[in-house]
Amino acid sequence: MTGRTVGDAADSATDLLVTAGYRVGGDLCRPLLDALPPIAIVRPDPGLSALLDLIAAEVEHDEPGRQVVLDRFLDLLLVRALRAWFAHPDATPPPGYRALADPDMGHVLRRLHEEPARPWTVASLADEAGMSRTAFARGFSALVGRPPLAYLTDWRMTLAADRLRGPGATVAAVAKEVGYADGFAFSAAVKRVRGISPSAHRAGTPRP
Repeated sequence: MTGRTVGDAADSATDLLVTAGYRVGGDLCRPLLDALPPIAIVRPDPGLSALLDLIAAEVEHDEPGRQVVLDRFLDLLLVRALRAWFAHPDATPPPGYRALADPDMGHVLRRLHEEPARPWTVASLADEAGMSRTAFARGFSALVGRPPLAYLTDWRMTLAADRLRGPGATVAAVAKEVGYADGFAFSAAVKRVRGISPSAHRAGTPRP
């Protein structure tokens, strides 16, 4: 992250130009990137303005730890900007984004994300939400856009795709990480959902 002021320092109209970048890749990033336009213009709000003031103050002084501070500010700035963008009525957030703000469904989504290998069922997920199976399944599908177990399968496949590309990854080890009893059941699920084998995922073969 870099930043510089534009204009006369004594001028109240001085602007701060901040440029920054993230390295992104893999299946985990794709839903977010697909939901964003090439350019997203976010109007300032009090939270963003205060954060930009902090960035401006840090940019002006080259003190020890400056880059660490700026990097953390960038993380905050990105989150706040994404929140502001997806709150726009014309924006289309990634699947499940709006459900995270719901007390019941948000809790269930976080549990799925934290423990994808757990043998979840609609009944156990409904228990997490404190709801009946029918009410939970209906509410989850309405907020997330797909049934609970279909979302779980997609999440497992997304995690598995990135894990398979890691150094030393094996099909059997990744299968256990994402909740499959063995490599055979996992391979069948990958082929059914993604249309290619785990070894093809590892080699970076494009999906059909």
